[in-house]
Amino acid sequence: MKTIPETQTALVLRTDFSDTTTWERICAAIRAPQTGYNFKANVECLDDESYAGITTETLRTLLPMGSNRTYIFLVDSVAISDPEHHVLVVDLADEPGRTFRVVPSEMWSIEHNLSLANMIFEEFAIAVDHDGVFRGFPGQPE
Repeated sequence: MKTIPETQTALVLRTDFSDTTTWERICAAIRAPQTGYNFKANVECLDDESYAGITTETLRTLLPMGSNRTYIFLVDSVAISDPEHHVLVVDLADEPGRTFRVVPSEMWSIEHNLSLANMIFEEFAIAVDHDGVFRGFPGQPE
């Protein structure tokens, strides 16, 4: 497998190639304006079959030397098949390999706050619902 590229924005990496239409819908949902303030995730969606089936264990070995990437979003088989399209969020810095899932409409919150270091991965990971999915914070702008 090839090295994961450095990008200027957060990376959404496709690892399941079973349904291109759903992949495109997920990327569109992630990039769509959310809340009354039109917040949206600033991400790059990477569609490259070289990353098919990548695991969280393999992920760190594919980062380039000196990478500053602290987290990554994966669109895996669960994200493709689940009706809510729960995208996997992977910690690459504090607790490498730690994960939780997020609905596409809430990825803006994670991307904004982790990219600006306003919050840490842990704060989102402990705010997931009973099923391990982050659906936003109570009282967050709508």
